[in-house]
Amino acid sequence: MKKSLILLIALLFGFGLVFSSCVTTDTPVKPNNSNFVAPKIELAGFEVPQYDGYWYIAKTVKPTKGEAGDRGAFLPMTFTFKITNPNVYPINLEEIKYSVVFDKSFMVMTTSDQMSNWIPAGMADEVKVTTLVTVRSALACLLVPGSVEMKKRGWENWSTLEKWWKGIPEGTVPVTLAECGFTFTAGDVTMVYPYRVDVQ
Repeated sequence: MKKSLILLIALLFGFGLVFSSCVTTDTPVKPNNSNFVAPKIELAGFEVPQYDGYWYIAKTVKPTKGEAGDRGAFLPMTFTFKITNPNVYPINLEEIKYSVVFDKSFMVMTTSDQMSNWIPAGMADEVKVTTLVTVRSALACLLVPGSVEMKKRGWENWSTLEKWWKGIPEGTVPVTLAECGFTFTAGDVTMVYPYRVDVQ
């Protein structure tokens, strides 16, 4: 009986050694500048979430309700990005800076979206940002920074604005995201990656 008990204890001890040798303790990897791998950034979608047509009302025109003013239609735009995290630790998307360019040459606005969007290790997530321009703000772009390009192309301001407002929702006017900067953090590490893409 004693021999059987001793043999049983020895077998259990042996199995314990074998099992413990097969088990490894995963030590969390601490983020640093050398092991941080650039996330993959892709444009997953573009849409005009609300469209109210093309119009502009000068301040000399009396409105049906409210106060008169130089006002024009809004053109909201939503961009959806797919962010893939190739790192072995989670990363946080903290900011997206970007400029919207119409017809390859006319930068109609620049903005930034601050956020806290955690992406798990080895996973992907989608992030949406929405911005807008108005006929009034786009007109200001054509009158000052875009005036040289307009003259070179032989385009007229109002017909160009109408083309944009009608063509962008239909996908017939080129839209580009330029001068983009995606800011990611992980631990004490902060990385900013440039990005540019032709939306349509």
